[in-house]
Amino acid sequence: MDFISLKAKQREIRSSFPEGLALRIHRSLSWLAKSELCDNDKDSQFIFLWIAFNAAYAQDTEVLRHTESEAFSKFMSKLVDLDKDNQLYSLVWAEFSSSIRVLLDNKYVYQPFWDFHNGKLTEEEWTKRFTNSKASVNVALSTKRTDLLNTIVLQRLYTLRNQLIHGGATWNSSANRDQIRDGVAFLSKLIPAIINIMMDNSDELWGDANYPLVFI
Repeated sequence: MDFISLKAKQREIRSSFPEGLALRIHRSLSWLAKSELCDNDKDSQFIFLWIAFNAAYAQDTEVLRHTESEAFSKFMSKLVDLDKDNQLYSLVWAEFSSSIRVLLDNKYVYQPFWDFHNGKLTEEEWTKRFTNSKASVNVALSTKRTDLLNTIVLQRLYTLRNQLIHGGATWNSSANRDQIRDGVAFLSKLIPAIINIMMDNSDELWGDANYPLVFI
């Protein structure tokens, strides 16, 4: 799935979408389209893919009630429950041997690693958490918890997102090429699957979009 195929599907069925879902899908597709134009600029591609993800899942109630990690978890659980074609399950197993496994082993997208370097944790504390996180991944794999595994991956990518958006990295830096490459590889397949599942389940309660369209 890519922007062209998803946009064609959206045009065919969008008249049945509730207003909030219609706006979220429209915005998410627009950023997905932009990301596909940035194939030679992985930093920009990652940022646009993350905006596409945010446009699809974020809503005011989530910001008020949950941390970002909790919001990821609730959203992914809902998507997996609605994913009758097992798109997300297939994605996880197709990508685990490449981008996902490498991301989960990469300490540079693990926030406690940076908390240690910023003096907030001891070395023992962050390494213990890293080990425990890997154990959680193994549990998710052995029990086929697609939602849990995707949530863990998104938590790692959120750290990478923060580095880029908050100026904690240099554009096109050699220091973060691996995580940017693997993040793009995963999100470029996850986002279309998310949009597709949401469109297939337009009768579900997805909530209103952040920053509704207002004309004055």
